[in-house]
Amino acid sequence: MSRAQRLLTLLQHLRDSRRAMTAQALAARLNVSPRTIYRDIEILRQQGADIRGAAGTGFMLHKTDFLLPPLMFSEDEIEALVFGIRATIMQGDDTMSAAARSLLGKIGDVLPEKWQARLTAQPFYPLCDKGAVYGAAEQQALTQIRHALRQQRALHFCYRDAAGRASERSVWPLALGFFADARLLAAWCELRQDFRHFRCDRIRHARLGAPYPQPHALLLKRWQAQEKVDLLRLYGF
Repeated sequence: MSRAQRLLTLLQHLRDSRRAMTAQALAARLNVSPRTIYRDIEILRQQGADIRGAAGTGFMLHKTDFLLPPLMFSEDEIEALVFGIRATIMQGDDTMSAAARSLLGKIGDVLPEKWQARLTAQPFYPLCDKGAVYGAAEQQALTQIRHALRQQRALHFCYRDAAGRASERSVWPLALGFFADARLLAAWCELRQDFRHFRCDRIRHARLGAPYPQPHALLLKRWQAQEKVDLLRLYGF
């Protein structure tokens, strides 16, 4: 973890805590020494963070607009935001659901006070059951798929098709679709030398491989042309 990342993570821990946190507790979370925490806190204070406390008593971040400036949303935007977050909580796996809840809290923290109550009081709910059941193997596969997409690296795994036949696959992940009853990975398959789609609940022992030999954007464009899918038209970005 770089120092810049560590400083941001330290700020996030202080922001999330409702009580003062000791340097020892913060050091354990960041896997550094308490001395490093003291230095980082001084750096953050010099940059304008209102961190109160001292060694022995613990530290707290005073709720200011240091992390993000106050945000303003229209009523339509807040409704869309909450609807999307609620849908993610209902349909996402554990990691994505937790991230959605965290996002709602972060946005609430930087909204003007008069808007904070409106954020969670929205009466708009996605009509979907928490029907998506994620087994441990699929959770592990989704984690590896996210890493592969972020880092643009190949993914190796064992795949079992609908007939129960197992095969070893090496793919270049392109996109991940969340359906009501399944999660589907779109990827270039080295075995088939073509684009293929894989149900994530049938993926086992996923592990990262080498970087893509072609840019992700180019592969995604080719996949969209073949599948006659226009993601820009569908989602606007």
